[in-house]
Amino acid sequence: MPATTPTANAGSPPPPALPPRPRSTTQRVLIVAALCAFTALTCWPAIGGIEIDLASLARNWSNGADKIAQLVRPDLTFLPRTIAPMLETLAMALAGAAFAAVVSIPLTLAAARPSNPDPLTRQLVRLCINVNRAVPDLVFATVLVAMVGVGTLPGFLTLFLFDLGVVVKLVSEAVDSADHPYLEAGRAAGGTHAQINRVTVLPQSWPLFANQWLYSLELNVRISAILGIVGAGGIGRLLDERRGFFAYDDVSVIILEILVVVVLIEIASNALRRRLR
Repeated sequence: MPATTPTANAGSPPPPALPPRPRSTTQRVLIVAALCAFTALTCWPAIGGIEIDLASLARNWSNGADKIAQLVRPDLTFLPRTIAPMLETLAMALAGAAFAAVVSIPLTLAAARPSNPDPLTRQLVRLCINVNRAVPDLVFATVLVAMVGVGTLPGFLTLFLFDLGVVVKLVSEAVDSADHPYLEAGRAAGGTHAQINRVTVLPQSWPLFANQWLYSLELNVRISAILGIVGAGGIGRLLDERRGFFAYDDVSVIILEILVVVVLIEIASNALRRRLR
């Protein structure tokens, strides 16, 4: 008996043809034209745009090229002179992060809604933290240098204030956004507010605190290089000195040293974070 071929779909209608893809050439041309017009308007000084002096760029290009040429040829014989300022920078960064870590704990509890139901004190602490974060680091450093003199002390105080603003802001917002069912259990058990914070909120928040403390330590090394410009000590002061003498081969050594230190701190921070999980 011959085999029969299935003919179940023989009479079914063909699938509908896809509509043609819309041509978007005109739309693309209009978008590119709008971007070009917007860019041209932002470069028009008569209406408040920036002034791009191409002639000045072409005329002074050799000055920047000379400095870049020095930066790519670091003078490694300068490296021993950077060791002591770098140790000073690390001391400032570590001390600033450590003191900020201690002070940030009560301020964070006072700034978070679950740990502080009193709106008056909570808003007052948040206002102080926002004011602290609104002041640029260089302004803090400049004022503190004028108050306590040139050296590591204004650098330490600036890093302390910077870390305090970062840690309190980020950790309190993380505590606000998390669920805290254990607070209800603590209140139902008759615990006071301080007891509930100490027994429930703090143990739950330690990983958040640790992450931000380690992050602020990484930031401190980078920031201290800038604070030296206003006399806050550390490797930044040496960096500003060598930049003033146009010794960009020495500046290159300092930048490479900062890069190595930041990478090492990041590796150590990541290892600590993995152990804290």
